[in-house]
Formats: sequence, C-alpha cells, structure tokens
Amino acid sequence: MLPTLRQLVDYVKATKVFRRNKKNVELKILAALLYFFGLSLRRTSDFLSLFEEISRESVRIYYHRLKTALKPPRKKKRRLIAIDETKIKLEKKLIFVWAAIDVDTKECLAIWASEGRGSFEAYVFLREMLKHCENKPEIVVDRGFWYLWALKRLGLKYRHETFGNRNAVEGFFSRFKDRTLRFWNRFPFRSSFNSVQSWVESFMAFYNYWRCLS
Repeated sequence: MLPTLRQLVDYVKATKVFRRNKKNVELKILAALLYFFGLSLRRTSDFLSLFEEISRESVRIYYHRLKTALKPPRKKKRRLIAIDETKIKLEKKLIFVWAAIDVDTKECLAIWASEGRGSFEAYVFLREMLKHCENKPEIVVDRGFWYLWALKRLGLKYRHETFGNRNAVEGFFSRFKDRTLRFWNRFPFRSSFNSVQSWVESFMAFYNYWRCLS
C-alpha cells in the first residue's frame, strides 16, 4: 500500500530523501503535489512564497526527487494490462511516452520516454513492465504494428481493443496530457532527455500515490 500523506512526511524524514532540511519537509511535499496537479513552477513558487520563500528551481527539484520516496508498484500476479504510447514535443522534435496500466488496479506499472517508436522500443518497454509482474499477463493493445514482434518475443498473449479495457490507459494519458498541456505539450526549453525521463517517472509515482488516496 502506498503511504498516506502523514506517513509520506514521516517516511521522507526518516529516509532523508533531502540532504538539506532548511525547508520544512511538509512544504517540499506540498510544492511537488501542487506542481503535479497542474500549477506551473512559477505559480507554485509564488503561492508558497506567501508563507515561506521558495524558488522555482526548488519546486522542480522536489518534484523530481520525491519519486524515490513513493513506493513503486509491487511485483505480483496480474491479469490484464493495457499499454499505449503518445507523442509529445522536446524542443522541436517529437518523442514518445509509453505507459502500461493494470486494468484491475489502475496502477501505472511502467512509463518510458523514447526518441523512436518501433519494435525494439516496444520490447524494451514491455520488459520494464514485466518487472512488476510475477506472471505473464494478457496485454491489451491497439493496432500499432510495432507491438507484435515484441509481444511474441516475450511470449505474451494479447488482444486488440479500441475501447473497453483500453479505457484504463486512455484515462491515464488523459490525465498526463492535462498536465503537459500546461506547457503546451512540450517540455521546457533546453530540457535534456534524461530530465524528461525523470519527469515522467515522477508523474507516474505521484499518479499512483494520488490514485491510492482517491
């Protein structure tokens, strides 16, 4: 089970996710949550600075670092997983963000950013997803041909669906796009590819935490 807000505060303090504690841990967690829920770095900074001075860069650091305090999905038997990918801009080029959602629990099991969208990328992503599965669950996919070789290579059963069980991953990406829409579906200027991957991993961690509390 993911921690409650109070447990999260206690856990962050105990594990010393932040080496320096000049700011209250509660403030750091609140900053990261406000940013996750849609405020920009600037607006989060401006709002919280009414109570205690906090910079935009600090908000960004808190968002990226706190994912290490949020427990990843545990490894267990899973029945059905919906997977998909979406496009987003990094500078002037398109990149792809892949996601895998457990249809029963609605957990995001894996999220990954890639520069290409092909069979190799699908294979790498599916291997990452399987780290949270004790078995080989059935996979729900759309008609993307790039999945077929990877699914067969990994010995995974799959079915094609447009609606129905695919709503699990569609709902996740709806939330994801609502968030990235705040910066016009492109990552901030001069973002590195590593920072994009860290950002989407943080989004996954906070999404699972928020889903557990909802």
